[in-house]
Amino acid sequence: MLLTALGGLFGYGAEMPPETLVKLAQQGDEEAEEQLISSHIPFVKKTAAQVCKRFIDDNQDEFSIALLAFHEAIRQYRTGHDASFLTFAHMVIRRRVIDHIRKESKRLEFSHDFTASPNEDHHNHIGDRASTVFHTEQEQIAKRREEILQFEEMLSEFGLSFRMIAKVSPVHEDARRNAIQIAQLVAETDEYKQFLLDKKKLPVKDIEELVQVSRKTIERNRKYIIAMALLMTSELYYLKDYLKERLN
Repeated sequence: MLLTALGGLFGYGAEMPPETLVKLAQQGDEEAEEQLISSHIPFVKKTAAQVCKRFIDDNQDEFSIALLAFHEAIRQYRTGHDASFLTFAHMVIRRRVIDHIRKESKRLEFSHDFTASPNEDHHNHIGDRASTVFHTEQEQIAKRREEILQFEEMLSEFGLSFRMIAKVSPVHEDARRNAIQIAQLVAETDEYKQFLLDKKKLPVKDIEELVQVSRKTIERNRKYIIAMALLMTSELYYLKDYLKERLN
């Protein structure tokens, strides 16, 4: 009961930041982990519900998957990350629930496909699609140029431009990564993404609750975050690949 005693003595108890509880949990403090998990059950359910687009209760598989993902986030989070623990946990939960949904979808599809030939290659369509991809360097350059023009059009709907984004891009690498992580949060959360597309602005209030960044910093990097979120939600594969290379 060390955590409870300290909480009573110094008055932080339930107010202890998630990052502090994570650190204690990683050091083997089971009470800290229990407090962290129990106080964030609504957060876990809400994140799973956002993915599934329906209410999630304690008895559903998706909740179990989400809770396991929250445990995973506790184990994997490292202090010094640009993202807060809740931002990190939000992304881990989304990915695990999405993976679960995809696996279930494939399993159901397989179980109902009684007419398929045992030797039939169910991934032929992937090969057919791959055969249409541009392979020559000149074609790839042309495709990149085409995507830049498409991205320029997307940006113009938000009163932005390629040149403007280049000018307001965060100078420091850690600040740029931080902004990109916020953009990823927006792109991967349906309600935030829809808010951005409908209102042509960021849901700053909601974002501020999930990230360890001040409102002032979010506002300062607003244009860059919007641009990166739009790119992540697009089908501009060459530009997205370039972005991934920058992050790796």
